[in-house]
Amino acid sequence: MVAAAGTFDLPEDDARGAHHPRSLRVPPLLTVGARLAMISPSGPLQGPHELELAVATAESLGWKVQVGQHALRRTGYFAGDDAQRGDDLLAALHDDTIDGIWCLRGGYGAARLLPRLSVELLQRYPKALIGYSDITALHAAWQQAGLVSYHGPTARAPLSDFSRDSLVRALQHGTDSCGAAPEARVVRGGRATGRLVGGNLALVSSLCGTPWAVDFHDAIVVLEDIGEATYRIDRMLTQLRLAGAFEGCAGVAFGQFTDCPDTTDDGTRTIEAIVTELADALHVPTLQGLPFGHISDQWTVPFGASATLDADARTLSVSTVSMSQFHQTHQRARI
Repeated sequence: MVAAAGTFDLPEDDARGAHHPRSLRVPPLLTVGARLAMISPSGPLQGPHELELAVATAESLGWKVQVGQHALRRTGYFAGDDAQRGDDLLAALHDDTIDGIWCLRGGYGAARLLPRLSVELLQRYPKALIGYSDITALHAAWQQAGLVSYHGPTARAPLSDFSRDSLVRALQHGTDSCGAAPEARVVRGGRATGRLVGGNLALVSSLCGTPWAVDFHDAIVVLEDIGEATYRIDRMLTQLRLAGAFEGCAGVAFGQFTDCPDTTDDGTRTIEAIVTELADALHVPTLQGLPFGHISDQWTVPFGASATLDADARTLSVSTVSMSQFHQTHQRARI
């Protein structure tokens, strides 16, 4: 059995955002024997072999798996229609025997399920959420509800030793799942502490102006993307700046921008130039090239948790004191 979710108060300075709850709720650690729902809230799997790999990976971590009814469906570029994908998500949330939700893949479609969610629903049924890319839309909902969620590998992908280690530290041990990134580029030096928010840049920018917009205030903003020409990266960051989204952010942690060409018929502009321009405008510590995004070796980043970005040292360190205190307190209560 796993622990029930717990709540602890955030510092005053972390509670000023309009959509940022005063209390952070931590879903239970997914220790051996935890039961996970595997669902496809976005794009379709390429076949049963991907589901078989996902189940085998979860079982190798000591987890029990319940596969969503429509996990293998395909409707155009969705894993089933909105109703089917939404039904699997809601079934996982309402099932008291399910401890966490591991999304099988990204793609596109998770944002279309947001109308079926509410802050009250997520707070009533707190579950650990795992995934990245298009799953950013669901992370945004968890963040609105003040729940920690986990920007990490999707279940269908082979799990490298690096990714497995970070995933286990985040979800089974409740320890720092990030750390040093010696290959990262120091864009702007300095040190900042704040809660972790963000995800895939295309999704974060698309949620701007909606009730599910990600609140950057007092936060370390985590961003990554794939397959976007650099002028589109520029456009999305400009949209967020014009909307005032970056006002009051503590720092920016850029992950990998995979397969993002910097040359068009009209000229060339690099990711490095675009990121530097943003950091100079914001005057906050900024790192680029951290190990998260569409890569084999990636950190599992606990959104909602407090972390310190030390740009000069090239580190992102997750503060696990409050979460560890909760889990230790619960374990003592069980004995």
